[in-house]
Amino acid sequence: MSDQDDAQQTGPQGNSSYLRLLDEIRDGELLPGDRLRETELAERLGVSRTPVREAIRQLEADGLVSHVPRHGATLRKLDYAEVMELYEMRAVLEGTAARLAARAASDVELDELETLNEQLASIGTGLEAARLNTIFHATLLDAAKNRFLAKSMVSLKKAMMILGPTMLSDHNRAMAADAEHRRVIEALKARDGAAAETAMRAHIEASQRLRIRSLRDRDRSDDET
Repeated sequence: MSDQDDAQQTGPQGNSSYLRLLDEIRDGELLPGDRLRETELAERLGVSRTPVREAIRQLEADGLVSHVPRHGATLRKLDYAEVMELYEMRAVLEGTAARLAARAASDVELDELETLNEQLASIGTGLEAARLNTIFHATLLDAAKNRFLAKSMVSLKKAMMILGPTMLSDHNRAMAADAEHRRVIEALKARDGAAAETAMRAHIEASQRLRIRSLRDRDRSDDET
């Protein structure tokens, strides 16, 4: 199920508002802990408060928004245990996707993965790099050719949005991710499912370690202010 499928549960303007807010969460324009004020959002999105309310309700159903006393609707923050669990599940699912793709991916799909990673390496960091990285992982998931695995990834991807901007904003992480992607691609081309799964798990775990450090730095900064 796509974001658009979920949005069909609301009215047309609610759909549009929901998808725009998802984009802002994905791009890091809305960050964990940010308040979602209906009046401000309605003015910024150019709609009435009703579709904004519908959009916030859908985001709450997705698990992205919670209601905080005296603050109202707020983009959720994940605690350390939740972050660890989220990355553990991501490693399981994407590792499995890599293993299945080693068997099921076409040569065209493997070439596309290589092209995407070359483009990603040439850009390095920023929103376009984040977009290409998303496409890379989605292409790998499609190459696994398992509909049930793909459905399991939908809720996980939305939960990942709560974490904020991609770790590819860090130059060193972007360079490391390029090398990690290449190891996955090499295993896929060799049709070595076990090696592809191991390489993908290592890729996710490397991102997890940097994410945890980033969260600790953020919390330390919050404590100092």
